[in-house]
Amino acid sequence: MSIMPLSRRNIPASRLVLGCMGLGGGWDDSPITEEHVRQAHDAVDAALAAGINMFDHADIYTRGKAESVFGQVLKERPDLREQIIIQSKCGIRFAEPNGIPGRYDFSKEHILSSVNGSLQRLGVEYLDILLLHRPDPLMDPEEVAVALETLKASGKVRNFGVSNMTAGQIALLQAYTNEPFIVNQLQMSLQHIGWLDAGVHVNRDDAKENMFPEGTLEYCQMNKIQIQAWSPLAQGVYTGRPVQDLPESIQETAALVKRLANEKETTAEAILLAWLMKHPTGIQPVIGTKNPDRIRACSGAELVELTREEWYSLYVSSRGVALP
Repeated sequence: MSIMPLSRRNIPASRLVLGCMGLGGGWDDSPITEEHVRQAHDAVDAALAAGINMFDHADIYTRGKAESVFGQVLKERPDLREQIIIQSKCGIRFAEPNGIPGRYDFSKEHILSSVNGSLQRLGVEYLDILLLHRPDPLMDPEEVAVALETLKASGKVRNFGVSNMTAGQIALLQAYTNEPFIVNQLQMSLQHIGWLDAGVHVNRDDAKENMFPEGTLEYCQMNKIQIQAWSPLAQGVYTGRPVQDLPESIQETAALVKRLANEKETTAEAILLAWLMKHPTGIQPVIGTKNPDRIRACSGAELVELTREEWYSLYVSSRGVALP
């Protein structure tokens, strides 16, 4: 299994990340309850028991409540902060009254304000990694650079990265700052395979139907940028979610995942994660669940070995058609 770029940068991150998007209740203004705090404790405990020491947040998750409830966990367990890596994101803004739409915002003012809010909700003095959440068409790379360098100089953020960005967008940002972008978080799973098809559909008509930008993975690999995969378990379509009404390729792939899991005496979740982690870019899956049982089902995925033939069997099955 390939080495993660974060490890090459001497950042001791676990191979899996726990995504905290589901913590704190609903995406509304309802208050945090004792049950939400208990759920957060249970999720953190399950993650730590599975060897996970990295936790992924965003300022918008459950409208800030995910960070707040995680902050309550840290408040009740103060020794935990120095044992874990906390990553959060900024740049997405919700719609507001008077017709203001949902939008993206990489202005210096918003980036600084967002980080201050995250630190306050989490009850910590710094973020290990800050990601720019989604590309802002009005992004001024010089303004972004000033914001990031301000955060680094103040000690509020130690490292920076992006999410959902192309190689060109990262290169543009990097041209204006000496702070390296060390993470790019992208949607990747056995069901969402455009990142692979972009490479095998070169010089074919099939490429016209693929929206994943060619060269993104290669750029990240050349520049030691950690690829993180969000939604790596494909919302359960291969791990127990009813599939009878889904395409035949999904049903057949779910059966193949189950067979491999049985043969290797592991879980379907571990097979899906091992499939991602076999890729030479050193993918780091972000498992987005607060369910301790599902977190435990992912445990040990980094120990599962897939042969080249098994890896391709899963890929081709997911495609539903043979490779060109």
